[in-house]
Amino acid sequence: MQVVTRFAPSPTGFLHIGGARTALFCWLYARAKGGKFLLRIEDTDRERSTQAAVDAIFDGLSWLGLDADEPPLLQSERAERHREVALELVRRGAAYRCPVSQDELEARRAAAAALRREREIAAPMSAEQAASLEAARDHLMKPFRSAWRDPARPLPEGAPYVVRLRMPDEGEIVVEDRVQGRVRIACSDLDDLILLRSDGTPTYMLAVVVDDHDMGVTHVIRGDDHLTNTFRQLPIYLGMGWTPPVHAHVPMIHGPDGKKLSKRHGALGVEAYRELGYLPEALKNYLLRLGWSHGDDEIIDTDQAIAWFDLDGLGKAPARLDIAKLNAVNSHYMARADNDRLADLFFALPFEPEVEARLSPAARDRIRAAMGMLKTRAATIVQLKDASAFLSDLRPIRLTGKSADLLNDEARERLRQVVRRLEALPDWSEGAIRDEISGLCSELGVPMGKIGPLLRAVLTGGAAAPDIMLVLTLLGRNECLARLKDQAEGAR
Repeated sequence: MQVVTRFAPSPTGFLHIGGARTALFCWLYARAKGGKFLLRIEDTDRERSTQAAVDAIFDGLSWLGLDADEPPLLQSERAERHREVALELVRRGAAYRCPVSQDELEARRAAAAALRREREIAAPMSAEQAASLEAARDHLMKPFRSAWRDPARPLPEGAPYVVRLRMPDEGEIVVEDRVQGRVRIACSDLDDLILLRSDGTPTYMLAVVVDDHDMGVTHVIRGDDHLTNTFRQLPIYLGMGWTPPVHAHVPMIHGPDGKKLSKRHGALGVEAYRELGYLPEALKNYLLRLGWSHGDDEIIDTDQAIAWFDLDGLGKAPARLDIAKLNAVNSHYMARADNDRLADLFFALPFEPEVEARLSPAARDRIRAAMGMLKTRAATIVQLKDASAFLSDLRPIRLTGKSADLLNDEARERLRQVVRRLEALPDWSEGAIRDEISGLCSELGVPMGKIGPLLRAVLTGGAAAPDIMLVLTLLGRNECLARLKDQAEGAR
């Protein structure tokens, strides 16, 4: 049997980080087993589904490299097929027509809630009165079983009706889940759910089952918030005589405080992580480890993940989002990444106008040439802004604080001597510059510790930067001499 997995998001917003992880698990399992990974857009909620959200899902999956093996299926285009199955279930006796609408059910639940409130605030009553009130509430709260389950009972003439699944009255529904283990629920605890609304439109519960069957899905990997849906969907498979897929319900991602991930935790879409400067391969690695493990391995590239991935590695406990760990993983991939690729990603960032103005062609060349060094000093592409600031066209550099305190008359004289030596230097290389500055220190009888901080201050404004000799090399002869002369001649 060929393994077929699917990712089936609802296009009502961005591709959430939890959805991206689900897609990754589905994609990896299909790749690991030599199967197929399919994509379905569950866009039946016309009021909330948008084309912008569909585009965001496609874009996010493409950026992560989670390519589907067939063109995506739109659930909204299959309504006729869904209706066909609902009517076939009626023909088989596994479903029935019912004139009780969803609005009536909501009214039933509201009445039960009202009875509960009445019980809580009622004046003292006899035990018999309390028991009667409680029995009425319990009756209203029981899973719905319509009187029209009886095929001999005729529908009211001309009355609109829905099609409901005939949930078994006795026994249990058992899910052998690859993550949660054996999970069961009594059939008597489940409603006769609606398959077709009174206007003939199919419900989500029906559409999902029909689409999974028709797409040949063998393994459904999804969040454990769908586990209750599985109990309601399995009777549809049984009613049609279809073989259900294997289910694996993955715990949700939680915030650092152990609570369900939400906006207050900074829950973001995939596109936001891209804008924050994370690499797709790093985000994939991090998401893989949010709920799946292979021993103590933390850094797992895509090829290795495909070789190792199996459902047995999925954990039962919710994973916690940890931005510090994500930054550590991204730092690893930044250090391994191609320098030109990182430079292209860096220059594609949106810059503030004043920063953009400093990124002259010469400054861009300096940053590109220095990328091999810069990438080890930043956790994300965005952090390269700070790491590379000293390479921009910052003249004249304004010194403040401790940097300004270094620049007295004696320091300016030393800068002028540095300029004279460096202007005459034929070979502008790190080794040659180091030898020249060392020679000056010997001539002046001062340690490098007296010259280095001064050079760092006037060349970078005191910003965090690598070894000062490397700074001189990366800035280049003309830029270095210009900055040194600015300060030697009194610019502050």
